[in-house]
Amino acid sequence: MVGALAFLVLALAQNAATFIFGWALGGVAMAATLYDPAFATLHQLSREHYRRSVTALTLIAGFASTVFWPFTNWLEVSVGWRMTLGIFALLHLTVCLPLHWFLVPRRLGASHAETVESPASENSTQSASYYWLAAAFSIAMFVMAVVFAHLIDMLKARGISAGDAILAGSLIGPMQVAARVVEFGLARHARATRVGIAAFALFAVAILVLAFAGQNFWWAIAFAILFGASNGVMTIVRGTAPAELFGQRQLGSLLGRLARPAFVAKAIAPVTFAALVAHGVSAGRAEAGLAVVAILGFVSFVIAVRSAKD
Repeated sequence: MVGALAFLVLALAQNAATFIFGWALGGVAMAATLYDPAFATLHQLSREHYRRSVTALTLIAGFASTVFWPFTNWLEVSVGWRMTLGIFALLHLTVCLPLHWFLVPRRLGASHAETVESPASENSTQSASYYWLAAAFSIAMFVMAVVFAHLIDMLKARGISAGDAILAGSLIGPMQVAARVVEFGLARHARATRVGIAAFALFAVAILVLAFAGQNFWWAIAFAILFGASNGVMTIVRGTAPAELFGQRQLGSLLGRLARPAFVAKAIAPVTFAALVAHGVSAGRAEAGLAVVAILGFVSFVIAVRSAKD
C-alpha cells in the first residue's frame, strides 16, 4: 500500500517537494518489500529448505528488469511518465497487495530461539567476519545501485543508441535467472560461501568490462551477461552466506543488521556517481573507480569467509 501511494504521489507531483516526498515513500516501501524482508520471511516459513526457497524466489524476481525496463520505456513513450507511474500504483494495489494479503501466512510460527536474543547472535555481529561481510555486501549494493541507475546513460554516452542500450540492459534479467537455475542445481553440492566468492569475482570482472570495453555494442552485451549472472547469484548469497557463516539462530535479525549499511550505500550511490561526473570527473575515470570498488568488494568477501573459519 505504501508502494502504491508512493507511485501515486510521484504521478501527481507538481513541485520538487512533493516529488522528493514520493521518492521517500518509495524508499520506505522498498525496505519493507524487497529481498531482505522476503528472505527473513522465507526463513520463518521454510527453515529446512531455506536455501532452495531463496533461490526459487529469486528465479521469479530475476525477470523484473527483463519485463519492466522495456515495458516502462514503452509506457513512457505511449502515455507519458505520469500515467506510467499511475499504472504502477494500480498494479501494486491489484496484484501485489492481494498476493501478500491472501498467500503470506499471518502467523509465521517463530520459535523461542528466534524471538530471544542469543549469545551466538550477539557474538556474530561483533566478529571481524561480520564487519567484512557487511562491507562486502555494502560495496556490492553501491556498485549495483550505480549500474541500475546510470547504465543506459553510460552506454548512450559511448555512442550506443537508446534502443540498443535498453536491449543490453534487458539481458541482465535473463542472465540472473540462468545463473540462479545453475545455483539451484548446485545448492546441495556447493557451500554458499564458495558460490559467493565466485559471484563476487565475476561481479568485479563485469564492472571491469563496463569500464574498459569502449564503444563496442557487443562488449555491452558481454557486460550485461557477466553482470546479470553475478548479480543473480549474489542476491542468493546475501540470504544464504550469513546463515552458513553464523548459523540460523536470529537469522532474520542478522540479515536486517547486514542490510542497514547496504541500504545506506544503495541510497547514496547514484547521486554520488552523478555528482562526480557533474563536477568534472570523466565518465571513464568514474567507471574505472567503480571497478576498483567492485574489486574491493571481492577482497572483503574473501576476508570475511577466511575470518569466520579462523
